[in-house]
Amino acid sequence: MQTNLAEFIRGTAAGREAEQILRKCVHCGFCNATCPTYQILGDELDGPRGRIYLIKQLLEGQCVSNKTQTHLDRCLTCRACETTCPSGVSYGRLLDIGREIVEQKVPRRGLDRVLRFLLRVILPYPSRVRPLLKLTLGLRPVLPASIRRSVPTAPGPGTWPAGKHTRQMLALDACVQNVVAPQIDSTAAYILDKLGVSLIRASGGGCCGALSHHMGDHSDALNFMRRNIDAWWPHIVAGAEALVMTASGCGVVVKEYGELLKDDPAYAGKAARISSMTKDMAEVLAVEDLSALNIARSEIIAFQAPCTLQHGQRIHGVVEGILQCLGFKLTTVPDNHLCCGSAGTYSILQQELSQTLLYHKVRALESGQPSLIVTANIGCLLHLQSGTDLPVKHWLELLAD
Repeated sequence: MQTNLAEFIRGTAAGREAEQILRKCVHCGFCNATCPTYQILGDELDGPRGRIYLIKQLLEGQCVSNKTQTHLDRCLTCRACETTCPSGVSYGRLLDIGREIVEQKVPRRGLDRVLRFLLRVILPYPSRVRPLLKLTLGLRPVLPASIRRSVPTAPGPGTWPAGKHTRQMLALDACVQNVVAPQIDSTAAYILDKLGVSLIRASGGGCCGALSHHMGDHSDALNFMRRNIDAWWPHIVAGAEALVMTASGCGVVVKEYGELLKDDPAYAGKAARISSMTKDMAEVLAVEDLSALNIARSEIIAFQAPCTLQHGQRIHGVVEGILQCLGFKLTTVPDNHLCCGSAGTYSILQQELSQTLLYHKVRALESGQPSLIVTANIGCLLHLQSGTDLPVKHWLELLAD
């Protein structure tokens, strides 16, 4: 793809990266075949190839309008197109660059602006989410059924084993997951303790930065990342062997810290080190002897592979392999590569599309008549639970029941 970048971005780090990505695209359209929004809407501009053209136009200085913003907003950032692309186009990075520029050139207005502001100043902060969850739990009996199903029951703190082992790994502690479902990380700590590893919570960290980053506020996202690096670094220096992620949405972003902070001289080296040692819990357990867990189960379950796990981190079949080795029977899930519609804040900002995707995903997951559904990301878990009467759990919870 030939490019002629406008003066405002030519020669910048973002401009050079965008130009390299654009030049890889050969217009083949294979990406549209696996794009959830293109399959629903059938509009070229709501598929990756069309969005790439829109981003190319704005980078070349052409008029940027609300129409451009709308089509970029509709993208789930599921990155299924990257898995399909034969040319290796880093569509997700190009979209991030495009969204940041559009946010600067097309001001948000009205309810959209207010809602996005509230999401950015509330969701990344557990201390602000906690009272909202408490209020929602109080209103749970009078809420509509779909919303009521997605509201978790009052979470308990979970039992966190004492750090007694020589082997130590780090957990992402200050995440919204630890407010709405703290049992997930405490379960991970319990499992690792059985395997001779202590999972350590590093104080002083915060949100991984994913929410701000994908909403176009890259400055805010980078500040979250730097704060986390400062919190984790003393433990890394002290010998922590890995940074363990139990939410695949967080994991895919932390694995990209090195790339996102490569132009920051104070943090580039540390960020690269952290990205290299970040592992999804599935990657950790795949190389450990799990016999100490003493699990022998035979339930029929459906596993929903989050987009951030299979397309973002490119972890295919690892969770499924672990569960099958432990005795679980997994159903076949049609179109398992398609997004469930959660996608961070997407289920709030693009409700109609999100609900359509949810409907199809739940029907696919239920088609094998499982006794429950399991997933690897907190956003997917809550979203899926809103669309089904089957219980939805994090897959790690099955290893500690």
